[in-house]
Amino acid sequence: MPSEPRDTDTRRRVVDAAIALLERDGRDAVTTRAVAVAAGLQPPAIYRLFGDKEGLLAAVAEHGFATFLASKKVDPDPEDPIQDLRDSWDLAVRFGLENPALYSLMYGDVSRRDSPAFRTGLEILRGRVRRLTVAGLLRVGETLAADVIHATARGAVLTWLSMPESDRDPALLGTLREAMVTAITTEEPAVRAAGPAGAARALRAGLPEQTVLSGAERQLLGEWLDRLAEEG
Repeated sequence: MPSEPRDTDTRRRVVDAAIALLERDGRDAVTTRAVAVAAGLQPPAIYRLFGDKEGLLAAVAEHGFATFLASKKVDPDPEDPIQDLRDSWDLAVRFGLENPALYSLMYGDVSRRDSPAFRTGLEILRGRVRRLTVAGLLRVGETLAADVIHATARGAVLTWLSMPESDRDPALLGTLREAMVTAITTEEPAVRAAGPAGAARALRAGLPEQTVLSGAERQLLGEWLDRLAEEG
């Protein structure tokens, strides 16, 4: 047991060393030997702590997701849900631009979606989308909206990083953000518009909190509302 705190400190030192190498020299520079030297350890220590190089890279990616997660500000009742969406999108993009190599490692492998910190971040995003639904401001289904938000932020970062610096137009990022906002939200609450889709989405968002209906009744009503919402 006494070795656990030391192992935790050593793991953090190794991860920090790997991130420094990653950002300075790229992914190919992150070898077990180079990381061990940078962390002041012998290579066998890397294998003992992480299993192999892929285990080390997974730990680095997880640290990246946890760092990004810690930077998120969650307002459970934002005054302007759409501005809250813009601010969160900007935060995600800014993190990627400030940590290009780490971001590419985090999002360049679909298996990273199993990261606990990634899943927690996804739940925060879904909560933000749910608040848009409750406010009647969502024009598409919640799953599609979350996918669009995530895909546009990730695509914006990776596209920007792939471009020569001389070709980077700052207007690109703002344009992509506003295209995302326009695609998934309405300027006015959808429940004020003609048609049942907006009302169905707003009602669907509040359904889990209802206690008047039985579980079977909530499930059936939820299925009906989902179908109505998708018609919009």
